[in-house]
Amino acid sequence: MKIAFFEVSDWEKEYLSNKLKKHSLIFFSHPLTEKDIPKIKDCNAISIFIYSKIGKNILEKLPKLNLITTRSTGFDHIDLEYCKNKRITITNVPFYGENTVAEHAFALILSLSRNIHESYARTLKNNFSIEGLTGFDLKDKTLGLVGGGSIGMHVARMAKGFQMKVLVYDIVHNDSLAKEIGFSYISLEELLKKSDVISMHVPHNKFTHHLMNKENLNLIKKGAVLINTSRGGVIDTDALIPKLKDGTIKSLGLDVIEGEELMRKKGTSAEEKREIARNLSIFKMDNVIFTSHNAFNSKEAITRILNTTINNLTQKEKNLVNQ
Repeated sequence: MKIAFFEVSDWEKEYLSNKLKKHSLIFFSHPLTEKDIPKIKDCNAISIFIYSKIGKNILEKLPKLNLITTRSTGFDHIDLEYCKNKRITITNVPFYGENTVAEHAFALILSLSRNIHESYARTLKNNFSIEGLTGFDLKDKTLGLVGGGSIGMHVARMAKGFQMKVLVYDIVHNDSLAKEIGFSYISLEELLKKSDVISMHVPHNKFTHHLMNKENLNLIKKGAVLINTSRGGVIDTDALIPKLKDGTIKSLGLDVIEGEELMRKKGTSAEEKREIARNLSIFKMDNVIFTSHNAFNSKEAITRILNTTINNLTQKEKNLVNQ
């Protein structure tokens, strides 16, 4: 097969080249755009990450394409309906970094609970005062997990290690696991009202888009901490900002935010510029910490992603041979 890889680093390129020696490979460090089409128009497969937006405008110009393998769990950046109609197979990486993302979520929780980010910023200015840096213990606090999948369950286990009470909202219940770990399922409304720390662990789709909207944000217990390491679109940023300003949400830890992909583009439209400016106002708040979609980024997790991607590609090759 001829395969184009987008959004890959140098070490990933070397790793993939060694594992896929019998295939013809093309590598790009940037996300896929229409400008790249002349270079990949004869490719049978493309491998992308989350910042490559694959719509009809690109797909209709790749007549030989029969496989898109995204190196992510989510696939909301791909036109699924068009691919289905054109019989283009889509594969993803359903499991690769449950513990990795969970550890990052807890890193955000710990940073906010003990003001680690602010403490570090002070020391850079030779200010070693601890005034205004009093934090809070996690022990005996309530952690609310919005989403009880694999990542959420890793967070739940970590929270129990800190002797926290854990509440979970999810449409699917696993009562035996709840008993094993020691958490309770609860409605979203009750979770928001009772939790001292809320952590988002849901996929982004039409059902979860702006799940944290104005109405639900109004339910949050005053002084709560909000964490999002899932997808930016699950929180309505416009509704979020007033809650940060009035103290309803004491502090916010984000690894994702609405419109984050626009920050990586030049020549944005007026609407895109408005969205970026809106998001930047959040970054300037003292009670907000933001990491740039880095929760997945451990060497072990990326290696798992690459190995699954390689398996997805080789399995597709076997299927083509057997047809």
